[in-house]
Amino acid sequence: MSDDIPLTLTDQDFARRAEKLEWILLDVDGVFTDGTLYYSAEGETLKPFHVRDGLAVSLARRAGLKVGLLSGRASEALQRRANELSLDEVILGHDDKGPAFTAFLERREVTAERVAYSGDDLLDLPVLRRAGLSFAPADAVAEVRRAADRVLRAAGGHGAVREIVETLLRARGQWRELTERWTEADEEREEG
Repeated sequence: MSDDIPLTLTDQDFARRAEKLEWILLDVDGVFTDGTLYYSAEGETLKPFHVRDGLAVSLARRAGLKVGLLSGRASEALQRRANELSLDEVILGHDDKGPAFTAFLERREVTAERVAYSGDDLLDLPVLRRAGLSFAPADAVAEVRRAADRVLRAAGGHGAVREIVETLLRARGQWRELTERWTEADEEREEG
């Protein structure tokens, strides 16, 4: 799905923008999850989260980036996952994301160029167009894929957050250092 969307930034421009980042802000339904809503018999909203995305959030925070959510919906499941991940900002129940993003920038005293954002649907366009770097999952709507700086290979809820974080940390030259405790043996095997 992403093959028809050209890259809008060179690798060098992407790396320059990645270096400036202080925040990663993410939509939830369609980025952190696959966008499917499950309801229990009691009416509770259930959401599937990919475990690799949780590790990615941890790595981003170790790299000095703050991570937050900007969602049009609110749910207990989402709040619980945000608490588990110790997210730095959780903005829920704002389907008009442009003003919510402006309020976030003012509250956190940060400029839009210092924020990476990922969204998948039309509600995300006001933020995608202003963010320093923007990402769209592979299954995002066409308008979002066209507006994003990078279209991911992963679909929402299927490692999209992991791909965002890995892409950013590689561009910033931090990926290898942050993952070497797990990958050290692999690197030794390749050299030997």
